[in-house]
Amino acid sequence: MSKRALTFTGLNARSRMIIYISVAVVYLACVFVWGTLLDPSAYAVRFADKFIPPSAGHIFGTDFMGRDMFFRCVRGLSNSLVIGLAASLISSVIALVFGISSAVIGGKFDKAVLMCVDCCMGLPHLVLLILISFMLGRGAKGVMLGVAFTHWPELTRLVRAEVLQLRSSQYVRASYKMGKSRMYVAMRHIFPHVIPVYLVGIVLLFPHAIMHESAVTFLGFGLPAETPAIGVILSEAMRHIATGKWWLALFPGLMLIAAVLLFDVIGENLKRLLNPSSAQE
Repeated sequence: MSKRALTFTGLNARSRMIIYISVAVVYLACVFVWGTLLDPSAYAVRFADKFIPPSAGHIFGTDFMGRDMFFRCVRGLSNSLVIGLAASLISSVIALVFGISSAVIGGKFDKAVLMCVDCCMGLPHLVLLILISFMLGRGAKGVMLGVAFTHWPELTRLVRAEVLQLRSSQYVRASYKMGKSRMYVAMRHIFPHVIPVYLVGIVLLFPHAIMHESAVTFLGFGLPAETPAIGVILSEAMRHIATGKWWLALFPGLMLIAAVLLFDVIGENLKRLLNPSSAQE
């Protein structure tokens, strides 16, 4: 066995986690930046090139308007990442505020927050998302806010459970006995300890946000047809897939699945990396 192989196999679990996270982050960042800066002429309409199968000139083929599928998928995935990032940040902030405040304040406020969480989780998720998106006028704004307002309950429960454990700790009780206010205790003692759960929660919200944005757009309640998006591309592909144009649905679907799995890899490894019990691995 070579020295390089011995070095790689000699890496502990924490080092391998960092490598997995780094590779996933670099790939997603490259897709995001490339798609954002991509010239629209790269996926412009060219009717003379319509329905070209995957080839050296068009590795993902072309669609019914002659647009290059590879560049259109890169741009579409970049748009999905932007919407997923914005929606996840909004949703995570809502969850952080409700989770900490409900556990610290308690009483009727805690019951009201839990009732809102149960109501949101009890309703059909996709139906609620479509309703919010439609009420807000669809488009990027409607989808983003729809995803943001339907993805906070799970993280709220996690943050609340973490705060309930911290609330009974000795240093928090001592702070209350010294006359410190609830706001002081929440900001100085509880918030720093919730940060690891919060960061993991944001990352794990990304794949759900991206998948639901694509699903709502696919059903016609999200981004408009003229906007490059994975949901739009897949919706258009359904009209031609029965005629043998398999590449129109295969490659966009694979890119979407790859992005979701990479975010899951980042979230799961980050959760283990921030877990104190993995310190000895």
